[in-house]
Amino acid sequence: MNNMEKTKIHFVDNYLLAPTNPISVNLIGAGGTGSKVLTALMEINESLLALGHTGLQVRLWDDDVVTSANLGRQRFFESEVGLKKSVALINRVNRCTGANWKAETIKFERDNAGNLPKEAGAIITMTCVDTVQARFGVAEILTEIYQGRSYFRDFPRYWMDFGNSRFVGQVILSTLGDIRQPNSEKYIPVANLPLVTEEYGELLKQSENEDNTPSCSLAEAFEQQDLFINASLAQLGCKLLWGLFRNGMTKYKGCFHNLEDFRTSPILID
Repeated sequence: MNNMEKTKIHFVDNYLLAPTNPISVNLIGAGGTGSKVLTALMEINESLLALGHTGLQVRLWDDDVVTSANLGRQRFFESEVGLKKSVALINRVNRCTGANWKAETIKFERDNAGNLPKEAGAIITMTCVDTVQARFGVAEILTEIYQGRSYFRDFPRYWMDFGNSRFVGQVILSTLGDIRQPNSEKYIPVANLPLVTEEYGELLKQSENEDNTPSCSLAEAFEQQDLFINASLAQLGCKLLWGLFRNGMTKYKGCFHNLEDFRTSPILID
């Protein structure tokens, strides 16, 4: 079999499959997509624990508060209005599962002195943010941590980014640097998945919702994002993440999703 007939595959970092401690995850953004991703991560964690894996240790970052406009489309309830989004969601998960996940009530960004955020060096980072600027900021922070990884207990291996407009969106998986790959006669191992900001920077700018003013009502929020676009993207992205743990490899690095036309196109590793 020549290389033209072989499938390109990314083999997952071995530590994800047989870790000595729970896999650290930084989930950035607790809004429409992030609140749904957190629920899926809870399901993944419980499933991994049942399979003898050490599970996940999630830290949720968001400085926003719950408003009445968030009810319905985001995973919040009337009794949580006025609370910090990250605190409300993490408290709920911890009460339900007995986990000890953490909430950060600040943005995932450098402080006024230019210092990196504490606890920024998670093995997996997942971004559910509204702006291109925020994504490029995350890319800069993750790259700096990776380059100085010898100073961190955990350092970033993977970055999964979720982005959407009203009816369409995408999920993109990237690696920080090269992930060691095994020799394979059946597949072509691919060690590096380009950063989303490098490979899809222009796409992100085109798909960005330029009006990031908080909605005053749920009805107004629907004009910016359809009811189920966030939930469907969250499921697709977390299915990809679950596959990394269960299969130890993937031939996909994400997907493009059009909810209005009920179409999803996978992105093969190239």
